[in-house]
Amino acid sequence: MHLLAPIQLGSLSLPNRIIMAPLTRQRTRQPGNVPYGLNATYYAQRASAGLIITEGAQINAQGQGFAWTPGIHSKAQIDGWRKVTEAVHARGGRIVLQLWHVGRVSHRLLQPDAAAPVAPSAIRAEAKAYVEFANGHAGFAAADQPRALELDDLPHLVEDFAQAAANCMHAGFDGVEVQAGNGFLLDQFLSSGTNHRDDAYGGKIANRARLPLEVLDAVVDAIGDPGRVGIHFSPLNTYNDMHDADPHETFPYMIDRLNERDLAYLHLTNPRQNHEAEALLTSLRHRYRGHVIRAGGYDAALGNQAIRTGATDGVVFGKPFISNPDLVERIRHGVPWTMADEESFYGGGAKGYTDYPRLQLTDRYEELPDSGSVAGLVKQAPP
Repeated sequence: MHLLAPIQLGSLSLPNRIIMAPLTRQRTRQPGNVPYGLNATYYAQRASAGLIITEGAQINAQGQGFAWTPGIHSKAQIDGWRKVTEAVHARGGRIVLQLWHVGRVSHRLLQPDAAAPVAPSAIRAEAKAYVEFANGHAGFAAADQPRALELDDLPHLVEDFAQAAANCMHAGFDGVEVQAGNGFLLDQFLSSGTNHRDDAYGGKIANRARLPLEVLDAVVDAIGDPGRVGIHFSPLNTYNDMHDADPHETFPYMIDRLNERDLAYLHLTNPRQNHEAEALLTSLRHRYRGHVIRAGGYDAALGNQAIRTGATDGVVFGKPFISNPDLVERIRHGVPWTMADEESFYGGGAKGYTDYPRLQLTDRYEELPDSGSVAGLVKQAPP
């Protein structure tokens, strides 16, 4: 087995095991956080990936933590995402959307009616949100003090996840991924460091896991096929001020619950190549009875090795896909990868987004600029 071998993840048939990571790029049309033609071009350029996992899209307005990130809760957003899925499918690709709620990692400037962000408990994150200030400038601001979600809030939150999943189907996605890692809302419920509740959603791990599992089940019901649903965890990741008293209890418990559900895949991330995290992820991989995809600093050689040794079934590439829209072809032919321009990662237009060079393979390879056009591949969304 190797990166270029096909694989079946639930109901998703992938021609290769090279997976594009969810990458926040902050380039939606304003107002409204609406995907548009530029985003369709970006994703269509990368359609040779075995699977594209989109950047996180907030399930409701409350779920936003960074300026200019896409939503999946309004008609305009659904119509915008349809342009993306049609463009990717026209080039033979497969694409799932990552369902996102940042929870406490937000700021009042991003919240409806300037309300406080929400969280399992009223514990402020030592983290930053990216906001537009009143003077028109944008930049990082410390996350605001959140309010603890009331019990009455939780059914509505689950409904919003389910509706967002249904919206994905209307927009033409092949499936969804539930974001339950990286210090965002569902991860906050799982972690003992951020969940200090004393009700049925806090305390022991069975309670802390209750909301993520209710969300997962509601999403599966909305999609109608568990084989089109994945979930993401990032154990031992301290990003967004996360910590858990006993991750070696928390995540095996979650894996056992996932084994009761026939999902498309489990997505695991070790972003800093932490040795303790690697040991935990290896144990989770063996504990989980379904397919696992892994992210965390892979190149082609390490990716092929991980698949050959059974460490993972698919490899998730992040930054390499930013600057190599033809990453699959580069891996196939063993040619160098273009380095990414980190100054253009977040916000802006085509520069650093759709203008990276692609390969033209003849007797030798040379890099040519991508035209960036998907004209004729994208139908106009209905008004």
